[in-house]
Amino acid sequence: MISEQELLTQAGQFDTNALAEIYDLYSPRLYRYAMRLLGDDCAAEDCVSETFSRFLKVLQAGKGPREYLQAYLFRTAHNLIVDDYRRLPLTEELDEAFQHVETTEDISDHNLRQSRVRAALHKLTEDQQQVVALKFLEGWDNDEIARALHKPIGAVKSLQHRALAQLQKILLDEA
Repeated sequence: MISEQELLTQAGQFDTNALAEIYDLYSPRLYRYAMRLLGDDCAAEDCVSETFSRFLKVLQAGKGPREYLQAYLFRTAHNLIVDDYRRLPLTEELDEAFQHVETTEDISDHNLRQSRVRAALHKLTEDQQQVVALKFLEGWDNDEIARALHKPIGAVKSLQHRALAQLQKILLDEA
């Protein structure tokens, strides 16, 4: 396996093998991340597609990441997800979630819990949302998150602590 730095160098030269390897390596991870936050298969696929489209455009312009490719791609995807949240009012998302409820109580309860957690996540700051998603949904460690957000590890820990406390308060207040 080639190093991330070598992949970036080769991708900057539009080496098709390097670009294909980057896509194969990161697209499943980006899809899972987007799917968890968006809750919609088509929206997650669109997010991954647009993430790589933007990556190619910045490479073509001679710009883009010089290091931390994973952090760059996830930050791009996160920004697209935030934009998607801003375009879709929360009430529409909840209405859509309830339209797809199947007949069993367990599935209904699960969907309701997911909607409540998504709604609670929307109430966090963008940085808090990103820390929670990367830490608990993607399993990143604090050092990786700090690089992705361009923040010190202490700030990441603080964001995580405040985000979890805020989520707990929101979810308990709604219960």
